Amino acid sequence: MPNNQKLLPISEDWERALAIVAHPDDLEYGAASAIARWTSQGKDIQYLLVTEGEAGIDSMSPEDVGPLRREEEIASAQVVGVTDVQFLNYKDGVVEYGLPLRRDLTKIIRSKKPDVIITINHELQFAQGQLNMADHRWVAMAAFDAARDAGNRWIFQELLQEGFHPWAGVKMVIVAASPNPTHWVDVSDSIEFGIQSLKLHRAYIENLSEDFDPEMFLSMNANASGEKVGVDYAIEFQVIFI
Repeated sequence: MPNNQKLLPISEDWERALAIVAHPDDLEYGAASAIARWTSQGKDIQYLLVTEGEAGIDSMSPEDVGPLRREEEIASAQVVGVTDVQFLNYKDGVVEYGLPLRRDLTKIIRSKKPDVIITINHELQFAQGQLNMADHRWVAMAAFDAARDAGNRWIFQELLQEGFHPWAGVKMVIVAASPNPTHWVDVSDSIEFGIQSLKLHRAYIENLSEDFDPEMFLSMNANASGEKVGVDYAIEFQVIFI
């Protein structure tokens, strides 16, 4: 975001969102605090995880990790008011951008009929310069394209035969952890739910580092963002309009 461009508050004039990410815990490093705010407003938010994150813990086999992280994500979602969590069971770490993924996401968007898509950073790097994971990038890019594909009856025409009719109601895609934020959300009243949600990813957090503190990580980042816009805690997003 250019230095002279001010962050804007995200419009909350919508009712239903579908969060599409690659792995369990992708949403919990910030976005979940905003999701807790939105569910408290009565908005219907559902999660779609492309993988189970089974390749994420070096000391455990994928066969053991997948079911464990799946359970952690379901419990974590409940803390922020999300009870509908679906997994596509793509293989973790080797998700490919392409027509099969676009088709699967298009099918679910047509089924769920969201006003908003929530995803995470699609860029090569995060704001601090770290390399972003391929799974994150490809899932986010496919989510952007599927948001458009969902409204075009001539793309994936076989979906019509399966009863999935066009849905052109997606207004915007909200991108968490973007290096190019454009908007913000006040999470002063909901950050505690976001913290608890992240803490429930115990297996993965224990594998990260003994020094990683979910409460400190989320509160410091949200406080820094809040100072920019005049609130106690905020989450920054990039908003891409469809």
